[in-house]
Amino acid sequence: MQRDRSTIATNRRARHDYAVLDTVEAGVVLVGTEVKSLRLGRASLVDSFATIDDGEVWLRGLHIAEYALGTWTNHTPRRVRKLLLHRREIDKLDIRVRESGLSLVPLSMYFVEGRVKVELGLVRGKKTWDKRQSLATRDAQREIERAFSRHIKGQRRTR
Repeated sequence: MQRDRSTIATNRRARHDYAVLDTVEAGVVLVGTEVKSLRLGRASLVDSFATIDDGEVWLRGLHIAEYALGTWTNHTPRRVRKLLLHRREIDKLDIRVRESGLSLVPLSMYFVEGRVKVELGLVRGKKTWDKRQSLATRDAQREIERAFSRHIKGQRRTR
């Protein structure tokens, strides 16, 4: 079953700084002006993370800009937001976070059938040499693609 996903924000820095071991989709508890602001694409996942406190998952550091047309009912941009997961998922994540020293970091935020979802990544921090290695791999792949496209263009001219 293919679901229509419209991306609100992505955390590209997280994939650079962390090795993603597993991902989980979670719902987010929001107020009205937050949803209106998200529909305008005004969110930032930079420096945000999730914690598990008393069997509940909380998203901290997520910035959702205030809604421009909001009144006194407007929300606080960096408030702590509750994430919605099944009890078994929370227990599994809690065990892995406590035992392995892993972290929960939001990778992307998107709308699915009118509801806001967050893709949480169970991550381990990369060392600096890991980051350099992934950058070198990406640069090498880019060079291969350039050489291949030059080769294809050269064949078109000779025909």
